[in-house]
Amino acid sequence: MPLHYGKAPRWLFDLMKKLAREISLVMVENSGPEDLLRKLSDPAWFQAFGCVLGFDWHSSGLTTTTLGALKDGLKGTEKDLGIFIAGGKGKTSRKTPEQIQEYCDKFTVHLPNNLTTYQPNPLVYASKMSAKVDNTAIQDGYQLYHHVFIFTREGTWTVVQQGMNPALHFARRYHWLSEDAKSFVNEPHKGVMCDHKGEPLNMVAQESENSRKASTELSHENPEKLIQELKKAKGLVLPKHHEVLIEGINPDRIHKSLIKSHERNPEDFEELLSTEGVGPKAIRALALLSDLIFKAKPSFRDPAKYSFAHGGKDGHPYPVDRETYQTSIHILHDALNKAKIGHSNKLRAFERLKFFLH
Repeated sequence: MPLHYGKAPRWLFDLMKKLAREISLVMVENSGPEDLLRKLSDPAWFQAFGCVLGFDWHSSGLTTTTLGALKDGLKGTEKDLGIFIAGGKGKTSRKTPEQIQEYCDKFTVHLPNNLTTYQPNPLVYASKMSAKVDNTAIQDGYQLYHHVFIFTREGTWTVVQQGMNPALHFARRYHWLSEDAKSFVNEPHKGVMCDHKGEPLNMVAQESENSRKASTELSHENPEKLIQELKKAKGLVLPKHHEVLIEGINPDRIHKSLIKSHERNPEDFEELLSTEGVGPKAIRALALLSDLIFKAKPSFRDPAKYSFAHGGKDGHPYPVDRETYQTSIHILHDALNKAKIGHSNKLRAFERLKFFLH
């Protein structure tokens, strides 16, 4: 997705909030809150959802504006709907753990236990680990700037977060779903959306299993010994993929990170990755040493995988038709109201109805 700047016009964003609300209410009424999360975790469905709301299909802003409209649109429905949305863009993303805890304290939420955790609130841990994976375990050149964590009363959660690469002028979107993520560090994504593919260090690929084990084992070693091995490697003529791993690594500067991982003495790669202060360069250094010492090669497979109803913000493929937009909102709102008063057959008929808006 091309990296675009700017904001949606206020009139359009107000409409987006209303339509996002009505679509969500109809979906939850018909198939439950968990199904809405499943849909949001699907990159293609999410893209279509953003287009239906009227944002540009080829814009990085589709992610941030769609989720902003959804979060604002569902405000006040948390008790009845059973869906909670935390996080957002920039500084707001850093408030995600606090917002998750506030929802858990205010409403009855069943905390999940299907994934190993090292923190009292598994939902807070899932939020932090999903961000740590996409910023540190996958080093694809996209720095996260947007993180949204959505969960239900039953503890099902989905993450939609986005990173930017200013040099390439592209954004990349990462999708997670708790039902499909059997591990935080082994193929955890529901999907990764980006047209530009490279050869990033991918420590959560299945092929990196030996590298993850070797990195964890190396983290138990004396940090001074690891630093000396890195300094030796800096002086060697290395193959291409080794040069990528060692690029930008100053052995003396990652000394503190290696001390922290050594002091924690992690049992597995997940615990190593979750250690505060262990960032991309420390993980890259351990991956390099794992390859050089144990011949445990990491993966460089890019996880990225390669619809309008109301027009788009910038007039692509055509300008937003405000009258048609309002009509869509009223149709959904009316369908939901009829379903609530017992006309569920009309809602089912509405689902099957195929129509074109002109």
